Amino acid sequence: MTTKIPLHRVKALHMLGALLGLSAALGACTLQTTEIVTASVPNDYRHRHPIAVTEGNRSIVVFVGHARGGLSGPQRTDVMGLAQTWVREGTGAVIADVPVDTQNARAAAASFREIRSVLMAGGVPSRAITMRHYRPEDPRTLPTIRLSYPKISAVAGPCGLWPQDLGPNIDNAAYSENRQYHNFGCATQRNLAAMIDNPADLEQPRPESPAYTSRRNVAFDKYRKGTSTATDYPDADKAKLSDTGK
Repeated sequence: MTTKIPLHRVKALHMLGALLGLSAALGACTLQTTEIVTASVPNDYRHRHPIAVTEGNRSIVVFVGHARGGLSGPQRTDVMGLAQTWVREGTGAVIADVPVDTQNARAAAASFREIRSVLMAGGVPSRAITMRHYRPEDPRTLPTIRLSYPKISAVAGPCGLWPQDLGPNIDNAAYSENRQYHNFGCATQRNLAAMIDNPADLEQPRPESPAYTSRRNVAFDKYRKGTSTATDYPDADKAKLSDTGK
């Protein structure tokens, strides 16, 4: 005996099939935005050990004897050098940590007064010089005056991290895939960060300097006259040690 399906149920089944087909078609066109990560450690040492621009400290130490209240010639030069670098790169006040309750406390106070005058002579305003007292933790060490100020610096590292063995290992995927080991390039990045004079150069170029108009006018005048614009150095051959290449 054949059972006859009502007409309204047949229409509902057809509608359900059409909806399922439409959803499958739309699902096939959906963009896959999930990023597939193939390795947890970057293969480029510049990404694995990036150079970061942060705020660090520049400091010097001034040794003060208990019977002398002043600066020596080399110490005065060091303090003046600190003042000149502060004018160029300082981002905060110059902080002087002066010892108290020590044998050289009186000499340190007198030395700080001279340090303050040298800093001001080097371009540091008086409002940018701050003194702090401290008591040494170890009585055996000679208390010193520490001068420091914050500055923008570039850093990289830390180096010396070895999360995986360098040799063949069943758990060492980097060895089997011939990838760089984790510490590779760290020392180079760290040395490059230490050599950078202005960390802002890592983020943006410096503005162009004015043109040398005097030399440019001379070159344009020679060009208009049809003569060579090259500079002639008559004494250039005097410093040569060999005639090879002539």
